[in-house]
Amino acid sequence: MAETWSGEFYCVKCKEKREASGEVHVNDKGTRMAKADCPVCGTKLNRILGKA
Repeated sequence: MAETWSGEFYCVKCKEKREASGEVHVNDKGTRMAKADCPVCGTKLNRILGKA
């Protein structure tokens, strides 16, 4: 079961903060990142959460 995170993401295309929920992934450096899609324009959103 994948971990999920809900909260604010910044959409670069809309230039506004959006509420979204997405799955948490760990990159090669060990940093947790939440990835979601913008509910308005559909752009991929990333949020850095910190070390795992």
